[in-house]
Amino acid sequence: MGAYEEKKETCGTVCLKYLLFTFNFLFWLAGGVVMAVGVWTLVEKSDYISLLSSKTYAASAYILVLAGAIVMVTGVLGCCATFKEQRRLLRVYFVLLLCIFLLEILAGVLAYIYYQQLNEELKQNLRETMIEKYQQKDQDHVTRAVDKLQQEFKCCGSNSSSDWAESVWIRSRDAQSRKVPDSCCKTQTELCGARDHPSNIYKVEVRAAQQCLSQRSFTATRQTLRLFVFRAAASPSWRSSSWIT
Repeated sequence: MGAYEEKKETCGTVCLKYLLFTFNFLFWLAGGVVMAVGVWTLVEKSDYISLLSSKTYAASAYILVLAGAIVMVTGVLGCCATFKEQRRLLRVYFVLLLCIFLLEILAGVLAYIYYQQLNEELKQNLRETMIEKYQQKDQDHVTRAVDKLQQEFKCCGSNSSSDWAESVWIRSRDAQSRKVPDSCCKTQTELCGARDHPSNIYKVEVRAAQQCLSQRSFTATRQTLRLFVFRAAASPSWRSSSWIT
Protein backbone atom coordinates (compact mmCIF):
# COMPACT_ATOMS: atom_id res chain seq x y z
CA MET A 1 0.00 0.00 0.00
CA GLY A 2 2.86 2.38 0.87
CA ALA A 3 4.56 1.67 -2.45
CA TYR A 4 1.31 2.38 -4.28
CA GLU A 5 0.87 5.74 -2.53
CA GLU A 6 4.49 6.66 -3.28
CA LYS A 7 4.00 5.76 -6.95
CA LYS A 8 0.76 7.73 -7.09
CA GLU A 9 2.43 10.77 -5.54
CA THR A 10 5.35 10.49 -7.95
CA CYS A 11 3.02 10.37 -10.97
CA GLY A 12 1.21 13.44 -9.68
CA THR A 13 4.48 15.28 -9.24
CA VAL A 14 5.61 14.36 -12.75
CA CYS A 15 2.33 15.52 -14.27
CA LEU A 16 2.49 18.78 -12.33
CA LYS A 17 6.09 19.28 -13.41
CA TYR A 18 5.24 19.02 -17.09
CA LEU A 19 2.15 21.16 -16.62
CA LEU A 20 4.28 23.83 -14.97
CA PHE A 21 6.84 23.57 -17.75
CA THR A 22 4.08 24.10 -20.33
CA PHE A 23 2.85 27.24 -18.63
CA ASN A 24 6.40 28.50 -18.24
CA PHE A 25 6.86 28.10 -21.98
CA LEU A 26 3.66 30.10 -22.57
CA PHE A 27 4.98 32.60 -20.04
CA TRP A 28 8.17 32.92 -22.10
CA LEU A 29 6.18 33.34 -25.32
CA ALA A 30 4.03 36.05 -23.75
CA GLY A 31 7.18 37.91 -22.72
CA GLY A 32 8.37 37.72 -26.31
CA VAL A 33 5.07 39.16 -27.53
CA VAL A 34 5.27 42.04 -25.03
CA MET A 35 8.82 42.82 -26.14
CA ALA A 36 7.78 42.58 -29.80
CA VAL A 37 4.96 45.08 -29.20
CA GLY A 38 7.48 47.48 -27.69
CA VAL A 39 9.87 47.11 -30.62
CA TRP A 40 7.02 47.44 -33.12
CA THR A 41 5.86 50.63 -31.40
CA LEU A 42 9.34 52.15 -31.58
CA VAL A 43 9.82 51.18 -35.23
CA GLU A 44 6.37 51.71 -36.75
CA LYS A 45 4.91 54.44 -34.53
CA SER A 46 8.03 56.47 -33.77
CA ASP A 47 6.97 59.22 -36.20
CA TYR A 48 3.75 59.81 -34.27
CA ILE A 49 5.67 60.50 -31.06
CA SER A 50 6.64 63.90 -32.45
CA LEU A 51 2.95 64.89 -32.38
CA LEU A 52 2.85 64.59 -28.59
CA SER A 53 4.14 67.20 -26.19
CA SER A 54 5.49 64.66 -23.70
CA LYS A 55 7.92 61.78 -24.12
CA THR A 56 5.92 59.39 -21.97
CA TYR A 57 4.74 57.40 -24.98
CA ALA A 58 8.30 56.73 -26.10
CA ALA A 59 9.30 55.82 -22.54
CA SER A 60 6.40 53.36 -22.31
CA ALA A 61 7.63 51.59 -25.44
CA TYR A 62 11.10 51.13 -23.93
CA ILE A 63 9.50 49.89 -20.72
CA LEU A 64 7.59 47.30 -22.76
CA VAL A 65 10.83 46.05 -24.31
CA LEU A 66 12.49 45.81 -20.89
CA ALA A 67 9.46 44.16 -19.28
CA GLY A 68 9.22 41.61 -22.08
CA ALA A 69 12.89 40.73 -21.71
CA ILE A 70 12.50 40.27 -17.94
CA VAL A 71 9.45 38.04 -18.40
CA MET A 72 11.30 35.92 -20.96
CA VAL A 73 14.25 35.47 -18.60
CA THR A 74 11.86 34.56 -15.78
CA GLY A 75 10.20 31.98 -18.01
CA VAL A 76 13.55 30.36 -18.82
CA LEU A 77 14.47 30.28 -15.13
CA GLY A 78 11.11 28.70 -14.38
CA CYS A 79 11.71 25.93 -16.92
CA CYS A 80 15.15 25.24 -15.45
CA ALA A 81 13.80 25.21 -11.90
CA THR A 82 11.04 22.83 -12.94
CA PHE A 83 13.37 20.19 -14.37
CA LYS A 84 16.00 20.52 -11.64
CA GLU A 85 13.25 20.19 -9.00
CA GLN A 86 15.03 22.40 -6.49
CA ARG A 87 12.38 23.47 -4.00
CA ARG A 88 14.31 26.51 -2.82
CA LEU A 89 14.73 27.78 -6.37
CA LEU A 90 11.07 27.09 -7.07
CA ARG A 91 10.03 29.11 -4.01
CA VAL A 92 12.10 32.05 -5.25
CA TYR A 93 10.54 31.62 -8.67
CA PHE A 94 7.06 31.59 -7.17
CA VAL A 95 7.76 34.83 -5.29
CA LEU A 96 9.00 36.43 -8.53
CA LEU A 97 5.86 35.29 -10.34
CA LEU A 98 3.69 36.75 -7.62
CA CYS A 99 5.53 40.07 -7.82
CA ILE A 100 5.22 40.14 -11.62
CA PHE A 101 1.52 39.31 -11.37
CA LEU A 102 0.91 42.21 -8.95
CA LEU A 103 2.99 44.57 -11.06
CA GLU A 104 1.02 43.61 -14.15
CA ILE A 105 -2.25 44.46 -12.44
CA LEU A 106 -0.80 47.85 -11.53
CA ALA A 107 0.60 48.29 -15.05
CA GLY A 108 -2.78 47.42 -16.56
CA VAL A 109 -4.52 50.08 -14.47
CA LEU A 110 -1.86 52.67 -15.31
CA ALA A 111 -1.99 51.73 -19.00
CA TYR A 112 -5.75 52.27 -19.07
CA ILE A 113 -5.46 55.64 -17.31
CA TYR A 114 -2.59 56.71 -19.52
CA TYR A 115 -4.49 55.71 -22.65
CA GLN A 116 -7.26 58.14 -21.70
CA GLN A 117 -4.71 60.87 -20.99
CA LEU A 118 -2.93 60.14 -24.25
CA ASN A 119 -6.18 60.43 -26.16
CA GLU A 120 -6.95 63.81 -24.59
CA GLU A 121 -3.39 65.02 -25.10
CA LEU A 122 -3.49 64.12 -28.77
CA LYS A 123 -6.80 65.90 -29.28
CA GLN A 124 -5.45 69.06 -27.66
CA ASN A 125 -2.01 69.12 -29.26
CA LEU A 126 -2.56 67.67 -32.72
CA ARG A 127 -4.38 70.66 -34.20
CA GLU A 128 -1.92 73.14 -32.68
CA THR A 129 1.06 71.14 -33.92
CA MET A 130 -0.34 70.84 -37.44
CA ILE A 131 -1.12 74.55 -37.69
CA GLU A 132 2.15 75.86 -36.26
CA LYS A 133 4.83 73.30 -37.18
CA TYR A 134 3.81 71.61 -40.44
CA GLN A 135 6.35 72.29 -43.22
CA GLN A 136 8.28 74.67 -40.97
CA LYS A 137 12.04 74.92 -40.57
CA ASP A 138 13.62 72.13 -38.48
CA GLN A 139 10.21 70.44 -38.17
CA ASP A 140 10.62 67.74 -40.82
CA HIS A 141 9.75 65.01 -38.30
CA VAL A 142 6.38 66.67 -37.65
CA THR A 143 5.69 67.01 -41.37
CA ARG A 144 6.46 63.32 -41.97
CA ALA A 145 4.29 62.27 -39.02
CA VAL A 146 1.28 64.32 -40.15
CA ASP A 147 1.56 63.14 -43.76
CA LYS A 148 1.87 59.52 -42.69
CA LEU A 149 -1.06 59.85 -40.29
CA GLN A 150 -3.40 61.41 -42.86
CA GLN A 151 -2.53 58.90 -45.59
CA GLU A 152 -2.63 55.87 -43.33
CA PHE A 153 -6.00 56.65 -41.78
CA LYS A 154 -7.54 58.57 -44.71
CA CYS A 155 -8.13 61.75 -42.73
CA CYS A 156 -7.49 65.43 -43.28
CA GLY A 157 -6.83 67.74 -40.36
CA SER A 158 -7.37 67.21 -36.66
CA ASN A 159 -11.13 67.84 -36.68
CA SER A 160 -11.74 68.37 -40.40
CA SER A 161 -9.95 69.60 -43.52
CA SER A 162 -10.97 73.18 -42.64
CA ASP A 163 -8.33 73.14 -39.88
CA TRP A 164 -5.67 73.70 -42.52
CA ALA A 165 -7.09 77.15 -43.35
CA GLU A 166 -5.31 78.45 -40.24
CA SER A 167 -2.01 76.73 -41.02
CA VAL A 168 1.08 78.94 -41.10
CA TRP A 169 2.33 77.01 -44.12
CA ILE A 170 -0.97 77.13 -46.06
CA ARG A 171 -1.06 80.92 -45.64
CA SER A 172 2.49 81.30 -46.93
CA ARG A 173 3.71 81.39 -50.53
CA ASP A 174 5.49 78.09 -50.01
CA ALA A 175 2.12 76.32 -50.14
CA GLN A 176 1.75 77.31 -53.82
CA SER A 177 -2.00 77.97 -53.52
CA ARG A 178 -2.66 74.66 -51.77
CA LYS A 179 -5.69 74.60 -49.51
CA VAL A 180 -4.60 71.43 -47.76
CA PRO A 181 -1.40 69.33 -47.84
CA ASP A 182 -1.06 66.81 -50.65
CA SER A 183 -1.28 64.03 -48.06
CA CYS A 184 -5.00 64.87 -47.72
CA CYS A 185 -5.63 63.77 -51.30
CA LYS A 186 -7.30 60.47 -52.05
CA THR A 187 -4.97 60.13 -55.03
CA GLN A 188 -1.77 61.86 -54.04
CA THR A 189 -0.03 63.88 -56.77
CA GLU A 190 1.98 67.11 -56.86
CA LEU A 191 -0.18 70.13 -55.95
CA CYS A 192 -3.29 67.98 -55.60
CA GLY A 193 -4.03 69.85 -52.37
CA ALA A 194 -4.90 72.97 -54.39
CA ARG A 195 -8.22 71.41 -55.36
CA ASP A 196 -10.36 71.30 -52.23
CA HIS A 197 -13.21 69.08 -53.35
CA PRO A 198 -14.85 66.05 -51.65
CA SER A 199 -14.00 63.88 -54.64
CA ASN A 200 -10.34 64.72 -54.18
CA ILE A 201 -9.86 65.44 -50.46
CA TYR A 202 -10.67 63.27 -47.46
CA LYS A 203 -13.65 65.07 -45.95
CA VAL A 204 -14.06 63.81 -42.40
CA GLU A 205 -16.63 64.92 -39.88
CA VAL A 206 -15.39 66.17 -36.51
CA ARG A 207 -16.27 63.07 -34.50
CA ALA A 208 -14.96 60.70 -37.16
CA ALA A 209 -11.73 62.66 -37.51
CA GLN A 210 -11.09 62.55 -33.78
CA GLN A 211 -11.64 58.82 -33.84
CA CYS A 212 -9.31 58.47 -36.80
CA LEU A 213 -6.45 60.65 -35.65
CA SER A 214 -6.86 60.39 -31.89
CA GLN A 215 -7.76 56.75 -31.36
CA ARG A 216 -6.74 54.59 -34.31
CA SER A 217 -3.18 55.88 -34.49
CA PHE A 218 -2.51 54.75 -30.94
CA THR A 219 -4.38 51.46 -30.72
CA ALA A 220 -1.10 49.87 -29.69
CA THR A 221 -1.69 51.24 -26.20
CA ARG A 222 -5.05 49.52 -25.95
CA GLN A 223 -3.67 46.29 -27.39
CA THR A 224 -0.83 46.44 -24.88
CA LEU A 225 -3.36 46.71 -22.05
CA ARG A 226 -5.21 43.66 -23.36
CA LEU A 227 -1.93 41.79 -23.63
CA PHE A 228 -1.08 42.61 -20.01
CA VAL A 229 -4.45 41.30 -18.84
CA PHE A 230 -4.11 38.11 -20.93
CA ARG A 231 -0.57 37.51 -19.71
CA ALA A 232 -1.55 38.02 -16.10
CA ALA A 233 -4.48 35.62 -16.46
CA ALA A 234 -2.20 33.00 -18.01
CA SER A 235 0.39 33.31 -15.24
CA PRO A 236 1.17 29.88 -13.74
CA SER A 237 1.95 31.27 -10.28
CA TRP A 238 -1.19 29.95 -8.59
CA ARG A 239 -0.74 26.56 -10.27
CA SER A 240 2.81 26.15 -9.02
CA SER A 241 2.01 26.99 -5.39
CA SER A 242 0.74 23.49 -4.54
CA TRP A 243 3.96 21.88 -5.71
CA ILE A 244 6.56 24.03 -4.02
CA THR A 245 4.96 24.17 -0.58
